[in-house]
Amino acid sequence: MYPKPFLEYLIYFHAERDYFECHEVLEEYWKEQHLQEKHWVALIQLAVGLYHHRRGNFVGALKMLKSSLKQIKKDEITFQKLHIQTEKLIPLMESRIKKVESKTEYTDFNIPLAPELEEQCKGICYANKQTWNATSPFDNQFLIHKHTLRNREDVIKEREYQKKQKQQKRGGS
Repeated sequence: MYPKPFLEYLIYFHAERDYFECHEVLEEYWKEQHLQEKHWVALIQLAVGLYHHRRGNFVGALKMLKSSLKQIKKDEITFQKLHIQTEKLIPLMESRIKKVESKTEYTDFNIPLAPELEEQCKGICYANKQTWNATSPFDNQFLIHKHTLRNREDVIKEREYQKKQKQQKRGGS
């Protein structure tokens, strides 16, 4: 009933608090075949906003959270069809935005889900020996600063390849 990347996103979000992976898994899904579906972008931005907030990047967090909230409000029915309880999510996000604006320290954030979706996610967590609505592991520096600490060799190689391809098309060396 739910796209697999959406379920993976929810598990990364609530069980692992790995907001970077939330971004990765859902962005890949969105880019593959769902570019017109902006609701995926709002969920990606929510995760990125929380990633920045947890790292103390209040400017980045505020930008992402505001953008996410705007899209959620604009497309509320789509989120409700995904069994996200927007009547609870929107005030939670508004409250989080105020906390970010006042530079309040990060606390964990849960997306309010309809019971049937939450139960499915809990079942996945149980099967994988994960804790649903786990607390952020602040002692895990790799998780907190993943975008700067991960291995990026494949990304760098792909960028170099694309650059060479463009140069060849233009007749450059």
